Amino acid sequence: MEQLWSPWRSQYLQRGAEAHEACFLCTAASAQEPSIDMLVVARFASTMVVMNRYPYNAGHLLVAPVDHLGDLALLDRSIANELMETTQTALRVVHRVLSPHGCNVGINLGVDAGAGVPDHLHVHIVPRWRGDTNFMPVLADVRMVGTRLEELWHSYVEAFRLVAEQS
Repeated sequence: MEQLWSPWRSQYLQRGAEAHEACFLCTAASAQEPSIDMLVVARFASTMVVMNRYPYNAGHLLVAPVDHLGDLALLDRSIANELMETTQTALRVVHRVLSPHGCNVGINLGVDAGAGVPDHLHVHIVPRWRGDTNFMPVLADVRMVGTRLEELWHSYVEAFRLVAEQS
């Protein structure tokens, strides 16, 4: 099997081993409203939506409980329901803002399943377009994300506001 080296991920992977005090989702949860510094685009009673600072693709979002909870099987039913409702809302926002051809939605449960922050549950929403994978990761160990986080953050905040008004 051939392995591809992706050094751009090392900063992300190293942070995964840090203690609870360094949990970036807990830091983000301290924002009571959207915050560009923490990339929080929406906040609900028990959940929040945060942009991924190290996105797999443009517009990559994380939906997480506000509290430091890591076990999906043990989530209180009301938080689990809100987590799914927030994920559905985030998908509507992604489609409104970016018009992707599809989305990957998933949860990595445990370190061995790929969870970089195993003790703070989060749902990944990764917008996808036909042809969005190209030769760059294979030939140059480079992933291209064609949208600035700051610009996308503003678009997401506005779209969440509009979706909330329509609900």
